[in-house]
Amino acid sequence: GQSSSVVLQKERHLKWEALDVVERTLMGLCGLLLAVFTVTVLLDVTTRFTGTPILWLQEVTLGAFVWGVFTGGAVAVRRNEHFLLARIASSLQGGRRLVLETISHLVLLAVALFLVLFGFLFFLLGFGIHSQPSGTPVAVITAAIPVSGAFIALFTVERLVNGWRGGFESEEDDLFKTYVEEGGAGE
Repeated sequence: GQSSSVVLQKERHLKWEALDVVERTLMGLCGLLLAVFTVTVLLDVTTRFTGTPILWLQEVTLGAFVWGVFTGGAVAVRRNEHFLLARIASSLQGGRRLVLETISHLVLLAVALFLVLFGFLFFLLGFGIHSQPSGTPVAVITAAIPVSGAFIALFTVERLVNGWRGGFESEEDDLFKTYVEEGGAGE
């Protein structure tokens, strides 16, 4: 059911159902990359300790780490778990909230487009550099940057459009305000 879903139901009004499969897929990929990272580090340390190092494990570890970080960053945008500003914005209402959310999301969109553009250029440069000992182009790893930027841009546009249509306020904001008003924060 919904409670067991990987896709968070918070701020549902800011999400398109069509992108739930994307979030679910990216979360699965993050889990897989974390597992690969953990296993390859363990194998690398073990094989070095036994005197039989497998050198290409470091390349796999690096790739899993970089792809995991950038993929996780994109998912964090969809889940609104990426900025401290989200907490500040949740304390506001009406026009002030709309202005702060719009500015915040437009800045994030600019960063995402920066990642796409310059990440793509960096990705292209990666074809001229090869990892050792495998000889794999570094572009395999640097591709994570523009891919992440594209997902961040998509999720930012999703939140902006839905926030402009139905407001950015959510039930979670009301719970937070009640908690603060009752003295739950800072005591």
